Amino acid sequence: MLHHRFSHVTTWVFDLDNTLYPPSAALFDQIEIRMTQWVMDALGVDRDEADRLRAEYWRDYGTTLAGLMQVHGVDPGPYLTEVHDISFAPLHPDPELAARIGDLPGRRIVFTNATVPYAERVIEARGLSGLFDAVYGVEEAGFHPKPHIEAFDTVFARDGLDPLVAAMFEDDPRNLAVPHAKGMQTVHVAPEPSPAAHIHHHTDDLAGFLTRLSTRD
Repeated sequence: MLHHRFSHVTTWVFDLDNTLYPPSAALFDQIEIRMTQWVMDALGVDRDEADRLRAEYWRDYGTTLAGLMQVHGVDPGPYLTEVHDISFAPLHPDPELAARIGDLPGRRIVFTNATVPYAERVIEARGLSGLFDAVYGVEEAGFHPKPHIEAFDTVFARDGLDPLVAAMFEDDPRNLAVPHAKGMQTVHVAPEPSPAAHIHHHTDDLAGFLTRLSTRD
């Protein structure tokens, strides 16, 4: 049954953080610490206010960076370099996931709100190098973040992607609303489901889910 839901898919779109590696790696915990410090230094506020702004901008603008750019005119370059300068030691190669991604027919891409250099380091640390036809970061999206439609439109146009024959794998439920509206198959990758009309499938085991796609059940 699951196989038939994806039998038309020729482009597979993967988010990066907490999708191609488990949330238990806690990379984003490191990034959040660096984001908070950056906001403190750049705006001259204390830690509590920086945390409040970071959460508010993520909620209202899609990412902390988008809010900083919109409200404060921040140059994204230094910010992106600083907040992604973290340790990748918590990540380990996943041969099973690599094999299952490699088995997918058609085009395979990564689309993240982070930067391409950061994404490439994550991909390498997970043993997934050479499996993706393209990696798109926030720069390639014109600094429009997911979940905004401008981010998807910019990246999909650049890639030549047809949403009607594509699937999106993503840990943040709100980032699946636009792909659903465009006609993509949507897969929420997270420890717990988040029921919503725009989410077609949920999994807490990406490799296992991809294995099921090749099974004609």
